[in-house]
Amino acid sequence: MNDPIEFRPNENEFLKSKILIIEDDKFLRDLLSQKLSREGFKVTAAVDGEEGFKSAVEDAPDLILLDLVLPGIDGFSILERIKKEAKLSSVPVLILSNLGQKEDVDRALALGAVDFMIKANFTPGEISERIKSILKKKYL
Repeated sequence: MNDPIEFRPNENEFLKSKILIIEDDKFLRDLLSQKLSREGFKVTAAVDGEEGFKSAVEDAPDLILLDLVLPGIDGFSILERIKKEAKLSSVPVLILSNLGQKEDVDRALALGAVDFMIKANFTPGEISERIKSILKKKYL
């Protein structure tokens, strides 16, 4: 007697996800882009908030990695705009910043960020693992 086959989503389906990196530091932006691309993610990068927001609206990503200290419009303002935009409001935003004061963390989380990572405390591999963890929760 055959048991019914249970449908299970492909556990690695999330690896095809689109990641938008909004980061003004070229070295870190390139490092993260290369790391995530090698792991199968489709990566888009922006150097400032305006470019990042425009990119997100044009091609909604599955996750946004956002720096808070950016030229022009800061990351807090971009996070606020993302969460007010109907098309983007459900996109998880992971903050990656050198700001680490409790007030900054609390403000970012209150504005809708799913998590906050301080740049100096994490390797690209750890950042990638956090992204995977967030996307697994979104897709499974």
